Amino acid sequence: MTDEPDALSFEPLTPVSYLDRAAAAHGERVAVVDGPLRFTYAELHDRCRRLAGALVGAARGRPVAVLAPNTHVLLEAHFGVPWAGVPLVAINTRLSAGEIAYILEHSEAAVLVHDPDFDELVDAALSGLADPPQRIRAGQEYEALLDAAEPVAIRPADERALLSINYTSGTTGRPKGVMYHHRGAYLQALAMVAHTALSPSAVHLWTLPMFHCNGWCFPWAVTAAAATHVCLPKVDPAEVWRLIRAEGVTHLEGAPTVLSMIAYAPQAGRVDRTVRMATGGAPPSPAILRRMAELGFEITHLYGLTETFGPAMICDWRPEWNGLDPAEQARLKARQGVGNMIACTARVIGADGSDVPADGKTVGQIALRGNNVMLGYFKDPEATRAAAPDGWFRTGDLGVLHPDGYVELRDRSKDVIISGGENIASVEVEQVIADHPAVLEVAVIAVPDDKWGEVPAAYVTLKEGASATEEEIVEFVRGRLARFKAPKHVVFGELPKTSTGKIQKYVLREKAWAGRERRIQ
Repeated sequence: MTDEPDALSFEPLTPVSYLDRAAAAHGERVAVVDGPLRFTYAELHDRCRRLAGALVGAARGRPVAVLAPNTHVLLEAHFGVPWAGVPLVAINTRLSAGEIAYILEHSEAAVLVHDPDFDELVDAALSGLADPPQRIRAGQEYEALLDAAEPVAIRPADERALLSINYTSGTTGRPKGVMYHHRGAYLQALAMVAHTALSPSAVHLWTLPMFHCNGWCFPWAVTAAAATHVCLPKVDPAEVWRLIRAEGVTHLEGAPTVLSMIAYAPQAGRVDRTVRMATGGAPPSPAILRRMAELGFEITHLYGLTETFGPAMICDWRPEWNGLDPAEQARLKARQGVGNMIACTARVIGADGSDVPADGKTVGQIALRGNNVMLGYFKDPEATRAAAPDGWFRTGDLGVLHPDGYVELRDRSKDVIISGGENIASVEVEQVIADHPAVLEVAVIAVPDDKWGEVPAAYVTLKEGASATEEEIVEFVRGRLARFKAPKHVVFGELPKTSTGKIQKYVLREKAWAGRERRIQ
């Protein structure tokens, strides 16, 4: 008689278990295509367990960080690192050395696995650390470690144990470590399988960065479906189209900018099958929806944040909308939608925490809770309490609730700019520009941009007698932060202020977004 009465009917949920199932049921089928490399699910399973064996002693219970593009190395880390019994920290490859150093130090990472393309960046990041992590270079060194390692698979005793830490820009400037749990990633992956119709016949192209919200949980979702992962280190439109045709791609994701890159590439042409593409960060325009439909793509609009394991809401398409005219369909598709199938129903709340009327007009803040919401911010209980004061996570996005229950964004309450799918904290950029010797005051806001949706713009007042050019300010920021955080426009002059001297950013936003219904794009 067993001493564990739950053993028969309870198993802690973890997304890495999907690879066990895929290897058992589809072991001989191709799991990964990465340039000339091809691994079956049996081979991927073995490689990930050997990665765990190589890491378990080196990590010593501390997180393992990975700095790599969308290659088999980062995909393997999504299984091998949790199997080593430690959290994964997937680092944004576009960050500066100083930002990477902060993440390594704050997360207390014991090991850093990195792609050789980032040798110099890693050199710079590690040079200033008192306790730098052990460094493992992808390629020959990485493969030798796997060859020498014994397979390991440590399973979590608690399904709400820490799975990964994802760093996101906050309004304070310093990135916050968003803590994911095994249960949330397991369930979110299932939701992505169902909502995007993944299956063993699907071929998934990695146009979405795996470092971004753990690739919206698609490393685990694609594996759960036993579909094929096609790795893509860089989103090059010509290569995207080559892979779509050569590998028979059926699924991909990305920011609206990726849609535009694909839709208007010289290589673009109608595909001979339906290709499902999920997009988030901004509503897809009617023009891009029409163009993608002409090419054979079916677009699904999603909404989420790093704090919600990626897409928490989906613009769930209703079959009765199929007969509507294209303009009305585009309007409906632009809405952020309803909670995904494993999420709690999203709320739109007023300042007092009560729900706003479902009239499509009254603006409130979007609030979320459920299994696909973070455990909290790593080593920052104060920020966690502020983000969810009553058990509902405040997204910082303002929207309306339509009578049919669908949510639509109207504005952002946080000083976060989302440009091409990347989060940029305006305060962080302001702090850097304020260090310029010629700058007296600065305000950074989001302004609309046809390609990136929105981009940062800096409004600068110079010190008396000082001078600086737009190019000089931009380069000053690029030297200290990731290049995508640098302002695309710099406007010099006096800043609008309240009677108490506070800069009125809303005045700048009113002018920049004049004539537009939404203050996001």
